Amino acid sequence: MAKVEYAEMIKTVSGALKKINKKSPHAGDQKMILATHRTAETLSKDCSRIYLRGLEACTVHTVPSQDTVARRLRFKTVAQAVINRKKNLTTLTQDQENFLAQKNEPNGIKTFKAYLWSLELAAYDQQHNG
Repeated sequence: MAKVEYAEMIKTVSGALKKINKKSPHAGDQKMILATHRTAETLSKDCSRIYLRGLEACTVHTVPSQDTVARRLRFKTVAQAVINRKKNLTTLTQDQENFLAQKNEPNGIKTFKAYLWSLELAAYDQQHNG
């Protein structure tokens, strides 16, 4: 596997390195190259990623399926609930204590944000599926 070392002055690399020429008759055969490099709050020490993406068949005029709409609504609702929970001072201390208690368990969640997501996803799923 290749390893890239960035110069000290380069803190981030983000965006399209090569775009698809949509006017070309061979646009369907081309790939877009996206790269990211950043230091983030993560467990992994590998913070560089390169993605290849083909031309999307989906257009603005395509109507999303009911399943797609439901998944988008679930994500949006849970994301807002996580934001609200982080700001709620009445439950914040208890959430932090519960997070620290489970963090070092064998199947414990290692970041606080992921812990809040797991709680809110479970609450959403129970409310809508159970």
